[in-house]
Amino acid sequence: MDRADTPTASDNDALAKRWRRATEEPAWLKVTLITVALAFVALFLVLPLSVVLFGAFERGIATWLEAIRDPDALSAIRLTLLIVAIVVPLNTLFGIAAAWAIAKFEFRGKPILISLIDMPFAISPVVVGLIFVILFGSQGWLGPWLAAHDLRIIFAVPGIVIVIAFGTLPFIARELIPLMQQQGKEEEEASLTLGASGFKTFWHVTLPNIKWGLIYGIILCNARAMGEFGAVAVVSGRIRGETNTVPLHIEVLYNEYMFTAAFAVSSLLTGLALVTIAIKSVVEWQDERRQRRAAA
Repeated sequence: MDRADTPTASDNDALAKRWRRATEEPAWLKVTLITVALAFVALFLVLPLSVVLFGAFERGIATWLEAIRDPDALSAIRLTLLIVAIVVPLNTLFGIAAAWAIAKFEFRGKPILISLIDMPFAISPVVVGLIFVILFGSQGWLGPWLAAHDLRIIFAVPGIVIVIAFGTLPFIARELIPLMQQQGKEEEEASLTLGASGFKTFWHVTLPNIKWGLIYGIILCNARAMGEFGAVAVVSGRIRGETNTVPLHIEVLYNEYMFTAAFAVSSLLTGLALVTIAIKSVVEWQDERRQRRAAA
């Protein structure tokens, strides 16, 4: 090759600059996208949260405490926490079992099971509530049998648990399925080959590999369970002090023009949402650190 045809350092620098110009976004476009994103965050996240917090504490902490200590508010808080304590463990067990079956085994009906898990995403919560009213209501398909055995589902706590469990069904399973599929089943097969039992294999091999995805799914499931409104509004009967969850109690207060109390109770859900986001961020950060250490 002729020496004159050999690329020089300046030629390489020029090629690198042209490559960066061709592959990187212009500065004005970056600034525009960032500005639009920040504007949306401010308009749809920061502003509503600010309004809620300002309305909650506008008349002082004493008024806020009075709204929280109201018997109906305390009943709604207890009911919401009870439902979360029931629904989240149930969906955790279901999510792990479903993800294990889908990711580790091949069987007939596997696509159907995946579609059924995704069904709550496709159905409106109000429609979900109506479906269970048709099933368990006094005039529903199972209503006469339930009445004959003195069992109450609709307009009672069991109905609320059922609709919230249905609505939060996909969150944990959908977090674990792709994670387990990506990890494969070689480690479990090796553990079983070495003589470990199925439980020991799950506890010492599978669970450590999926713990961050599991925690992330539990966080999402918990947040949705606390904030569910549409389906609960249909099946609960909105009985104050009995079947009103926190979102329903907030609606009752707002409809009765008790705005300060409504904002005060709303601030509890807002605080829980912020805590959930913080925990989610920590989990993602820990997961990224683990992945970097594994890659190194």
